[in-house]
Amino acid sequence: MPSTSDPSDDSDDPFAVAEAAQVAARETVPLDRAASRARSEAVDRPTEPVDRRAPAEGVDRPTEPVDRRARTEGADQPTVLVDDRVLGRRETVKLPGRRPPPRPRRRAPLPVAAAFATLWAALLSYLPVAAVIGLARTFEGAGGLGGAAHAGLAGWLLGHGVPIGTSLGSLALAPLLLTLLIGWRLNRAGLHVTRAIGARRSGSVGDALLVAFAIALGYSLLGSIAGLAVAGRGTQASAGHAAVNFFLIGLAGALIGSLRGTDALSTLARRMPRPLRHGIRTGMVAALFILAAGAAAGGLSVAVGGGQAADMISAYRTGVAGQAGITLVSLAYGANGVIWSAAYLLGPGFALGAGSVVRLTDVTLGPLPTLPLLAGLPNGPMGAAGAALLAIPVLAGLAAGWLCTLRMGRDTATPSAKPRAGDTPEPADPPWTVLLGGAALAGPVAGLVLGLLAEVSGGSLGDGRMAVIGPDPWQVGLVATAVVAVSAALGATACRILGPAPKS
Repeated sequence: MPSTSDPSDDSDDPFAVAEAAQVAARETVPLDRAASRARSEAVDRPTEPVDRRAPAEGVDRPTEPVDRRARTEGADQPTVLVDDRVLGRRETVKLPGRRPPPRPRRRAPLPVAAAFATLWAALLSYLPVAAVIGLARTFEGAGGLGGAAHAGLAGWLLGHGVPIGTSLGSLALAPLLLTLLIGWRLNRAGLHVTRAIGARRSGSVGDALLVAFAIALGYSLLGSIAGLAVAGRGTQASAGHAAVNFFLIGLAGALIGSLRGTDALSTLARRMPRPLRHGIRTGMVAALFILAAGAAAGGLSVAVGGGQAADMISAYRTGVAGQAGITLVSLAYGANGVIWSAAYLLGPGFALGAGSVVRLTDVTLGPLPTLPLLAGLPNGPMGAAGAALLAIPVLAGLAAGWLCTLRMGRDTATPSAKPRAGDTPEPADPPWTVLLGGAALAGPVAGLVLGLLAEVSGGSLGDGRMAVIGPDPWQVGLVATAVVAVSAALGATACRILGPAPKS
């Protein structure tokens, strides 16, 4: 029976309108059971994906048979046709396929990576020496690939601090510019091996030590072979001494690179107590400032004595190649001159032969080799200007202490009370214990660094009077410790009191 209620009364209610429409359709249009079943199956059945390779076949042929009873039974009843071809035309939603996981990179075995990187580092530091010496020998008429390779190998060993025995005596004055090149290549070797074995950014100190030890071991083997190869043709070298020096230099250079590659240096710094961390940083900064002052003073003195340096170069009657070789030798020992100038500014000075001394208050020299690098030597003791030069290391320590305090303030920065977007933490005053403790430790750190540099910068040029060259490392280290400790503490205190205070 039809409903007596008028569905238009609830036309404002969409749910009432939908319910009335369903009741009217159910009473006026009865559906065949088979047609209803076909429609429900068509709705509930998941759509099959269309085969794109055969579009004509998939469109023209229905995938399921059509129910024929829905067409013949009941002429007055509406017939519901379910054409599967329409269903076949529906677009199916394809979920994006999962990307295959990236293939793990193949990690090189540590012995293979260390051997390759060590050989490459040795080759890149040896070839410049052999090329320069070979070029000079060629222009002098003493050419020969074998002779150039032998002389270059001797110079390469000398850059590692290995004494070379000659007819004039033992040559043990290492050209530190070549030593810096060697250390840089070993540093790159440690970094490359760390990446090759998959230990990059691992933060593991053990991985860094393992890489450095592997490189140092291979480098020590190369040093012993080079020492054996140099023996003969008027030169002598100890294979055992070469092995030890190569191992120590290889370990130090590769360890710096491996610590950087594994990011273990940051891990170690975070684990250190704050006074120790800031003391090491301040001492290193003070030592670098003193070395920079020495480089400036040495370069200025050589520039002032440029005419004398030109006369020294022209005194060599070896042609252009020989003069260029002398100039390159002077440049190779330029790093030694920087350390000697720093020792001169600190006060202890340096020696250029037995019984000689070059310091601010005393200059005693004997016969010297004709090298352009020595053209900037002072002619005598400095008067009032010497006292002013002694203030340079003090200023370097003051600057290092001031920067240390600023760095501590940034490390102990506190956020503002009401932080807003883009605000940066305000610097805070570091505690006095941390401040003075770091400044006190800066003195021994700077003294150790400068004392070691003074040790490696000296040596001998034969067994005669030139057997003693360079500064005394103990004097340089003790003076640098006292000067930097006091001046860094004063600079840190001045920055703590007079420096920029945190905003309230």
